[in-house]
Amino acid sequence: MSTTTRGRADRRPSITDVAKRAGVSVGTVSNVLNRPDQVSDTTRDRVLVAIEELQFVRNASARQLRAGTIQTVGAIVLDIANPFFTEVARGVEDRLAADEYTLMLSSSDEDPEREARYLRLFEEHGVQGVMVTPSAGSLDALLALRDRGIDVVLLDTTSPVDDISSVAVDDVRGGALAVEHLVSLGHTRIAFINGPQTIKQCVDRREGVLAALTAAGLDPSAALVEITIGSLNAEGGEDGVNRLLAADGDRPTAMFCVNDLTALGALRALRAHGVAIPAEMAVVGYDDVVFASMLTVPLTSVRQPTHQLGWTAADLLLRQRSEGSTFQHQRIQFQPELVVRGSSDPSA
Repeated sequence: MSTTTRGRADRRPSITDVAKRAGVSVGTVSNVLNRPDQVSDTTRDRVLVAIEELQFVRNASARQLRAGTIQTVGAIVLDIANPFFTEVARGVEDRLAADEYTLMLSSSDEDPEREARYLRLFEEHGVQGVMVTPSAGSLDALLALRDRGIDVVLLDTTSPVDDISSVAVDDVRGGALAVEHLVSLGHTRIAFINGPQTIKQCVDRREGVLAALTAAGLDPSAALVEITIGSLNAEGGEDGVNRLLAADGDRPTAMFCVNDLTALGALRALRAHGVAIPAEMAVVGYDDVVFASMLTVPLTSVRQPTHQLGWTAADLLLRQRSEGSTFQHQRIQFQPELVVRGSSDPSA
């Protein structure tokens, strides 16, 4: 391998390398890249040949940083592996792209310390704003970030304060929709596979469950069997079902899972135990992610407008940046809808 080839393999070619190859100044290469009309055709062609030979790629981030024009927004969700958050992130990305912003995306894994580390990292990278699905009840870190000039929008949770905007879905109503459906099918003893009560969505969906049972004339203490799992994923759902089936007492005939990933694990565990779905256990999930309708037994689920949720959060953030002190903070709340499929109703 020649010295020149080895050098190119060891590092990314620079604008200086291009200038040396073309026999021109660095300023001339810069003009070819940014103001080509100021360079003669002969010189421009020589520089372009050098760029092609060296496979030079300009560092747009460095150029924007020097010019003070880099536009980046950070987003922290609970778990990007969850298809719900993947679809939300796509909505965020689509809105940001329209204004030529880039997105830095991270998962907190429901860990407040991990969330705090990403917030510090985002700030160090000079983001203009952040969208966060909080993993804990305290907003102190986000309020401090806002006070340092970084715009903040809460994503998939309603803001408890007036000076931070939020975009969410009415999870109380969503929890009620799931249980109202199961009660309408004649179920009077229902399992609820729920997550940690530090997560607001879990708290709100539980509130909806209790409200629906009470409205139906059922005593929640007798009608509801609640199992709390540590992680809102398929493994958590499997664990919840295994614990439910191992417990003493009358087995529930229906199950509401706090999200679709949890429901996926629950369905897997029910099949492993030979429990017929929905004949012996009706199952309802939450989110209506893309795989919900594709399962062997299609999953009944409470649908959220995922793409719209992300798009609207990003739009709020960009409007806040453009309007500055005149911006009016908002709490935007979408309504969920129930999509009935075979996991709860064999006639669907």
